[in-house]
Amino acid sequence: MSLQNPQTRAEEGDLVADPELDSPRVRRRGWIITLMLMAFMLINFADKVVVSLAGVEIKTDLGLSNQQFGTAQSAFFWLFAVGAVALGSLGGRISARWLLAGLVGLWVLSLAPMTTTVGFGVFLACRMLLGFAEGPAGALSQQIAHTWFSPKRRSLPASVVIMGASLGPLIAAPVLTWIIQSYSWHAAFLVLMVAGVIWLVAWLFIGGEGPAGNAGAGTGNQAVTLPDTVPVRLLWTRPTVIGVAIFSFCSYWATALKVSWLPLYLREGLHYSANATGLLITLPFAAAVILTFLAGLISTRLSLAGRSSRTARALFAAGLLAAGGVCMIGFTALPVGPTQMVLIALAFSLNTAAWGLAFSLLSDVVPAKQRGSVMSITVAIYSLGGVAAPLLIGSLVSGAADTAAGYGRGFVIVGVIMLVGALTAAVLVNPERDATTIASHHPNE
Repeated sequence: MSLQNPQTRAEEGDLVADPELDSPRVRRRGWIITLMLMAFMLINFADKVVVSLAGVEIKTDLGLSNQQFGTAQSAFFWLFAVGAVALGSLGGRISARWLLAGLVGLWVLSLAPMTTTVGFGVFLACRMLLGFAEGPAGALSQQIAHTWFSPKRRSLPASVVIMGASLGPLIAAPVLTWIIQSYSWHAAFLVLMVAGVIWLVAWLFIGGEGPAGNAGAGTGNQAVTLPDTVPVRLLWTRPTVIGVAIFSFCSYWATALKVSWLPLYLREGLHYSANATGLLITLPFAAAVILTFLAGLISTRLSLAGRSSRTARALFAAGLLAAGGVCMIGFTALPVGPTQMVLIALAFSLNTAAWGLAFSLLSDVVPAKQRGSVMSITVAIYSLGGVAAPLLIGSLVSGAADTAAGYGRGFVIVGVIMLVGALTAAVLVNPERDATTIASHHPNE
């Protein structure tokens, strides 16, 4: 039987596809693909964080003000949503193997000019191109990962893929800081460009989608089988889809600031040295790696134990984001020191731990053929937070008499936004209810 067209059935809340789906060979391949996708996200976020790590040097070389640098950081997200929707919609028409290879090819192209002397205009253009190409990265990587695993087992691989978003800066921060300080910020972009080429070649040999068909969503201890497709209106009027979109938007503010302004906050706001910042900036990413893996593991264990997706994913993710928001507000009131750094690390990592669970929630209620589109539109929505967050901090810092106070006001606002996102998810997201509604849809309705 073809792996591309398995016949599926739901049994005790877990998808049972073609017997090959549970074979050691397929499971091994699924985890290899998952690790490849984690590396994909690793490079993705290393590309994002390099500008903030070299922020002081770039501002000096190009003669940029804080407002201009904030604009440059925001430029990454100007076409992010466009890329997420335009390129993400190709997921059902172009094989994932070639689509992801094309994305990385664009990444490499956008990094190439940065390896030599550039003006502010070229700098903006390169960041815009990179943002356009990276727009659909998170959605497509999750979509592919989900094709290798049954519904109740998706949380852990989804979280492993998201771990790449933290491993990228975690590994890149000290390495790229050393390269920037020892050589130049141009050399850091060269290293990232080479890493992108290596991944691209490896993916062309290894990459591909899995055998899982239109996986059913769990409803308590029983599973429902979703239709092949349903009207888009039906999907986007489901509280779960709306709630996940709002949740992701509110969560992404912290992610955007972590890779844009947090390193500068440590240097300019808290007055840590460049080398100390290169080490301290790894703490939120290290915490995110650990917490994201644990969140995926705990969520999967809860699902396999018979807990509803609302409990195992929605409420769990909402709690993580709420805790992150409290820590975000809390660290602004503390003096510089270890306790403050602990709260900073948690504030910028708990939202990442919750993020992977959000994509799994979409797979619970969205038919397989429509997941790429829905996930890409969700990415486009949350990317608006990526546009707004750097501009907010840049504006507050530029307009403040005290730099640290300007940063503090911005982080308090972001903390409140995170709490709003957590509350929204807790109220709206109910995969069992909405999966049942979608599964009962008739084509003539």
